[in-house]
Amino acid sequence: MNPAPLPRDGTLDLDPERVADGLAELVLTVVELLRQLMEKQAIRRFEEGTLTPEQEDRLGTALMLLEQRMDDLCAQHGLSRDDLNLDLGPLGSLL
Repeated sequence: MNPAPLPRDGTLDLDPERVADGLAELVLTVVELLRQLMEKQAIRRFEEGTLTPEQEDRLGTALMLLEQRMDDLCAQHGLSRDDLNLDLGPLGSLL
């Protein structure tokens, strides 16, 4: 996310298109974070053997469809997955 710096005179650029683009980027970042967490949880459960074969199939299909939908949404908003990775300063990257 590359927010525009605030002008020195204290005014804000509230261009509706830029605000909407920034909001879409923020929402997609949160969705991508949740998608990655769900994927890690699914892998852990798969490795532990706590899923039935039917659950494994359904979970794999759901994660694949979610991945494709994220690609579609990113493309629709002119974003790449790298754009969703927030720099948290000394903590490192979010994703």
